Amino acid sequence: MNVSVLVTAAGGIVAQGIIKSLKLATASKNIPVEYRIVATDMSNQATGIYRCNSGILVPSATSSNYVDSLIKVCNEQNILAIYVGSDKEMLVIGNAKDRIESETDAKVITNPLNVLNIARDKWKTGEFLKSANLPYAAYSLPENSEKFIQEFGFPLVIKPREGYGSLHFYVVNDRDEMAYAISKIQNIGWHPLLQEYLKGDNTEFTSGVTVDRFGEYIMSSITIRKIIKNGQTYKAFIDDFENIRRSAEEVALKIGARGPINIQAKLGNDIPKIFEINPRFSATCPMRSAAGINEPDITFRNLVLNEDIKMKEYKRLVCLRYWNEIYVPFVTFEETFYNGRVDDNDSYRLDYF
Repeated sequence: MNVSVLVTAAGGIVAQGIIKSLKLATASKNIPVEYRIVATDMSNQATGIYRCNSGILVPSATSSNYVDSLIKVCNEQNILAIYVGSDKEMLVIGNAKDRIESETDAKVITNPLNVLNIARDKWKTGEFLKSANLPYAAYSLPENSEKFIQEFGFPLVIKPREGYGSLHFYVVNDRDEMAYAISKIQNIGWHPLLQEYLKGDNTEFTSGVTVDRFGEYIMSSITIRKIIKNGQTYKAFIDDFENIRRSAEEVALKIGARGPINIQAKLGNDIPKIFEINPRFSATCPMRSAAGINEPDITFRNLVLNEDIKMKEYKRLVCLRYWNEIYVPFVTFEETFYNGRVDDNDSYRLDYF
């Protein structure tokens, strides 16, 4: 079965992870779907638009005609599903989901708005975890910082409530460093949050969970112990980690997820304390696909093809990430800028590592 799907923000690591997974699914003999991938981005410097069947330039997600441009692409390309590839687009597309699905044949792969609103605000995330009686990293607003310092001491984590990745993430060791971090976050118009510092470089875990389209059962879950460099996973250990995986499943069901959700946790006294929830596919989803749990494919087949899917087995693997390069002939690069699209392009990569 051949289908066309759209992946947005193709210059980012999340979108590229989705693209890798969809390509793995197409190459597999055990999966009944072949994906024709259309990628969008606002820049002709986005790597992903040159590695898909078609790449199309669209306005920024903050533009008033961004949603119109997605609808146009969906109708022109016969798109059956939209994969959201960036945090910046998540709420924009989530809010426009009903309109997009009514004006196109595409299903928008995104969590319900209430899930997005909780998970995109780290204060609300903490409040949800607390009310659901789930283990969490302690947190506080700046106005209650003295009480928080008395209870937990330094170091502490300072991060924006609405941030993503490692953007404006600080580990502070005294009040002066804390004041500096808070002011930096406030100066860009965001809202700072204090969080308990969870020790241990090798105890951070990322769990990818997929929930069926009705929110009734777990289709798949897989946990990775990760080592981070510059805010991204660069070494990953895929194993069972049953207690952490089960905890992530509980979070996914209690929050009301539909489709993909990613739960970040660290061990504290052998308890997985959750410190972040990302209501989307993770940048590590291709690692899970390599282990046998292809989350973008599972979600498509459940949401669009109405398949009931439950996957429990996967391979134990170690992933060692590295840089690679894509080469685009200069003529193709310039034509993409002027034409706003690229089809059947001649980009390539070298097998030299």
